[in-house]
Formats: sequence, C-alpha cells, structure tokens
Amino acid sequence: MPFLIALALTAAATCIAHVSDGDTIRLRSGERVRLLGIDAPELSGSERCSARSRARLKHSRNPSWCDPAKAEKAKAALEAFLMRGPVRLERRGQDVYGRTLAHVTVNGRDAGDWLISRGLARPWR
Repeated sequence: MPFLIALALTAAATCIAHVSDGDTIRLRSGERVRLLGIDAPELSGSERCSARSRARLKHSRNPSWCDPAKAEKAKAALEAFLMRGPVRLERRGQDVYGRTLAHVTVNGRDAGDWLISRGLARPWR
C-alpha cells in the first residue's frame, strides 16, 4: 500500500508516495526530496556503505554512517512524523543527485530537527 500524505503547498496539492529512508522522501509526482541540513544513517545495501565509498568518505565532513538498524528506525520515525498533520515543503535547490533539497515541516515542526533530537539523524556538515 503506498504511503500517502497530503502536502500543503501554495500551488496544487500533491502527496508523498513513500519515505525512501531517514532523510529522503518521494512525492507522487516522482520528485525526490532530500531533507535539508541532516544526514540519517544508511539502509542496508546502500552504496555509501560499500568498502570503496567508506574509504573515499572516511576523512570527509560527512563520512558514511552505516547503521542499518538505526536507519530502519529513522525511516519509520520519519513516516510516523509525516502522518501527524499537513506537510509543508520549502524547496531550497538541488543536490548533485538531482534531488530537491527542502525543509520539510509538519504543523510548523521541522522533520530534520525532530529526527536529530531523537538521535536518528545528525546535522549535515
């Protein structure tokens, strides 16, 4: 069953199709949205957790965070958070993967800040 949430926008309403992981959602339009300013742990099988990527990112400002159990908790927590009320997106640009970067809020509360406060994400550095 698809994960549907009404998205409050000044333009036409749209819906969230599903939560991809703890910091990425996909809209029914197909648009991929990355929560701005946070990094959530990687799900099992993530390319960022391959030995090559881990070595490449080891000394970067945002090394791979490979904790599949916590990643599943972050994903489930984001799904639950988004179901609490009207979702608002404040688009701020795109990342190198073509995802929209946006602040995502529910009832005025920032989803990223909420995940960080629960230890399920960390600030993007």
